[in-house]
Amino acid sequence: MPQWVNLGVEEYRKRLPKDFSLEFVEINAAQRSRGSDAARAKKQEAVSLLSVLKPNERLITLDLNGQNWDTVRLSKEAESWRQDGYNIAIAIGGPDGLDDSVLETAHKSWCLSPLTLPHPLVRVLLAEQLYRAWTLMNNHPYHK
Repeated sequence: MPQWVNLGVEEYRKRLPKDFSLEFVEINAAQRSRGSDAARAKKQEAVSLLSVLKPNERLITLDLNGQNWDTVRLSKEAESWRQDGYNIAIAIGGPDGLDDSVLETAHKSWCLSPLTLPHPLVRVLLAEQLYRAWTLMNNHPYHK
């Protein structure tokens, strides 16, 4: 990732407490070429993604067809995740999106935005929104 992405993500990571930490685990994108099969690439990425999920993790997918959550709703979802006692894994799809096997495995699906966003920007936006949700949960003035 470009340095601005790492700096942006790190800014929000360092603000979060240990019990609401944020970690990015990268899954290598499948090889793509002009004539490659997008479905096959998504399937390969799905196998990699699902293989790194741990038993104590619930999967949340970022998907255009997911639920639209405003920040207040995200905060309520995050509080629910916290009380359930599971770690959360949020999957950002590859260039062609997420395979159906990942979407079917997901506990919930969230539409971060109806816009098509570049992956680096999604990381920073996700980190900021999770931090904002945490501030709402803790009556911190950042959200204002």
